Amino acid sequence: MQNTTKGIKGQAGSLSYCGEMIKTEMDKKNAGTRNKNLVSRNSYENANAMKYSLTLVFSLLFFITSFASCDKVATVPSGSDPGKEEENNTPNPTGNRMRIKIGTRTFPATLEDNATATAFKALLPMTLAMKELNGNEKYFDFSNGLPTIAANPGTIQNGDLMLYGSKTLVLFYESFSTSYSYTRLGRVNDTAGLAAALGSGNVSVTFELE
Repeated sequence: MQNTTKGIKGQAGSLSYCGEMIKTEMDKKNAGTRNKNLVSRNSYENANAMKYSLTLVFSLLFFITSFASCDKVATVPSGSDPGKEEENNTPNPTGNRMRIKIGTRTFPATLEDNATATAFKALLPMTLAMKELNGNEKYFDFSNGLPTIAANPGTIQNGDLMLYGSKTLVLFYESFSTSYSYTRLGRVNDTAGLAAALGSGNVSVTFELE
């Protein structure tokens, strides 16, 4: 009987020990699970924090870029026109109307719309001592040449302003046929009195834009 009682107590002790072992293992597993959950939660929180930081950085960059763009637009003067400003900076913005002054007479003239006339306008105003030639023209030789698009006009008209070669300015006061080639610069609008004003010798002539 005593042996039986001891046996039962021994088995009970063994069962109690096994129960404690099982409980210990379960506690370890639960602790591991809690640790995993904690790590996962920390990783999730760190990821969220990084996303928030990146969002904040991109938002700040967008704001700075937008502000800079607005500031650049605001610096452009109201009503300004870059195209017109470039046009105004060209050397000859006043058109093709010109005056030719000889003594007390002034003769309105119109310049051609070509590269030669543009280069000529850049020299104005100027007064030239023009020489007589052939009883039909006055001429002056420039030190530097102008652009040329020479062609034979067939007939020279009274009041024609031409360029012979690239350096010789010619003002004609008689009409006649020619075999020479010239580049057209312009012409006097009304030639009445032109020949008389130029006379038969050398003469001082002023060219200026209106």
